[in-house]
Amino acid sequence: MSKTKKRNSSRKGDYGYLASEKKRRILITAVLFAVPLLIFFSAMLYFHTRLTIWTVIAVVGCLPACKSLVSLIMIFRARQVETSVYRRIHEHAGELTMSYEMYMTFYEKSANIDAFAICGNTVVGYSSDPKIDVTFMERECQKILRGNSFKATVKIFTRLNSFLERLDSMNAHKESLEEGIKFRPDEKYPELSRNELIKHTILAICL
Repeated sequence: MSKTKKRNSSRKGDYGYLASEKKRRILITAVLFAVPLLIFFSAMLYFHTRLTIWTVIAVVGCLPACKSLVSLIMIFRARQVETSVYRRIHEHAGELTMSYEMYMTFYEKSANIDAFAICGNTVVGYSSDPKIDVTFMERECQKILRGNSFKATVKIFTRLNSFLERLDSMNAHKESLEEGIKFRPDEKYPELSRNELIKHTILAICL
């Protein structure tokens, strides 16, 4: 897949997702607010008073818009991966299953994860987030995976060069990392490989 396609991708976990998703949520939020406001002001002009059933309808109609606004605020907390960083990671990704631009959020803490690489029972991530609690995020992510029957070990790097070195090592030992691991396809996602299912599970806890 070309880099251009990745930039234009709107699939969660792909490079370029956040830019696309922010635009999408802005548009949806704007439309959701515009409809009840249009109803309210149209009724005001027609009846010359706010005291009509249309005001109630407009107020109730703002509830989905407010929910969408909260979603929009949350997505703006997530930080896009710098193009130069993505290119360096992509050069070392090889045949590994990759996921990019994630904002991993738990009740206690949240953090931006620039990328995850998945191979067998090894899940390795890189985060440029200066506020990340690495130990917490590793533990919680691993807990989620094992709760979904994946005996995976999670390691998150905060130094890009260390992450790239690990990607090279994972590519060099890909066969041995995946050797002997039993896998039964998920009935809900029969087309996904084990690595892709792990990626799907991780994305489920991200924006």
